[in-house]
Amino acid sequence: MTTEEIYTKLEPIVATYLPEDIPISEIDPDSDLTGELNINSAHLVDIVLDVEDEFNVEFANEDMETLRTMNDAVAIIQKKI
Repeated sequence: MTTEEIYTKLEPIVATYLPEDIPISEIDPDSDLTGELNINSAHLVDIVLDVEDEFNVEFANEDMETLRTMNDAVAIIQKKI
């Protein structure tokens, strides 16, 4: 699966958990999930669970520690599939 294919599947998952004041257009590969996109830690866990289901992968604690941006998420997924 290419980076673009992963990103295309990942973006709507993240968009589901965006606060109302953050438009989907704010999401880009370098977007900081908790900083720029204001996704709280509880929703970050929900995103991880949704990603695990969508891509049939499992995030380890080490993965959670490196998950900061959309690019980080794509890289983690690429390692796992």
